[in-house]
Amino acid sequence: MKKVMLMAVAILFSAVTVFATNTTNTVSDTTKTKKVKPAKVQYTCTMHPEVLSDKPGKCPKCGMTLVKKEPAKKKTEPMKMKM
Repeated sequence: MKKVMLMAVAILFSAVTVFATNTTNTVSDTTKTKKVKPAKVQYTCTMHPEVLSDKPGKCPKCGMTLVKKEPAKKKTEPMKMKM
């Protein structure tokens, strides 16, 4: 009787191990398929933010050097607690 129980536990442990190793591989495969597009760099005048250019240069309105425009940061909303 002890041998039968020992064999049953060994088979159950083996089955759990096989299923556990197969599920972790599918998660890592889905993360590799995401592609990130590089952000488009734009240049702007500090005095005239409406002036935009794809390359560095001078502002056509005032002649100041154009600076790299930083991407707009997403505003985070405060967390709402449910009661």
